Amino acid sequence: MKAHIVNFIHTLGLYDYFLFGGIIFVFALLLIMAVLLHHHIKTAVTLIFLSFLTITIAPYAGYRILHATLYKHTITLTTVQDLEFSDILLIRGDIKNTSKKTFKECTVTIGISKINKIKQLNKIYLYLPFRSENITLKEPLKPQESQDFKLLIEPFRYSKKFNVTATGVCR
Repeated sequence: MKAHIVNFIHTLGLYDYFLFGGIIFVFALLLIMAVLLHHHIKTAVTLIFLSFLTITIAPYAGYRILHATLYKHTITLTTVQDLEFSDILLIRGDIKNTSKKTFKECTVTIGISKINKIKQLNKIYLYLPFRSENITLKEPLKPQESQDFKLLIEPFRYSKKFNVTATGVCR
C-alpha cells in the first residue's frame, strides 16, 4: 500500500497540485462561510455538508476528469495467450498517445478477472481482478505515436475462462 501511495505522489504534475489546492481552498471557503452564517442554521448546515462533500468527492472526480482530458491515450491488447506447457500468461499490446502533450512515462495496469455466468457479476469482477500487474514504459511518447509493450505473468494457473483488461496512467 505504501508503494502505491508513493507512486501516486511521484506521478503528480503541476495541474494536479493546482487541482488539489483549489479543492482545499473551496473546502476552507465553504467552512468559513458556514461559520459566518451561523445565524441561519439551514444555510450553515448546507454549507458544511457541501464542504465535506467537496473534500471527499472532488479530489477523485477532479483527478479522473483532469487526466482524461489532458493525458488522453488508447490501449489496445493485441495478444492474450495462456501458454500451454508452462504456467505463463503472455500479454502484448500497444499504447497510443492521442493527446497534444508528450508523455514522459506511462504505467499500464493489467487486470485479470474471472468470468461468471451471471452478467452482472462480470461487471463487478472487472473492477476487482484476482490478479493485477503493472508495467512502466519510461520512453517518451510523442503525440500520435504508439509504443508496444509485452508482459509475462508467471506463475499463472487458472484453468477457467478469464477476462483481461488494461488501463493506463500517463504523465
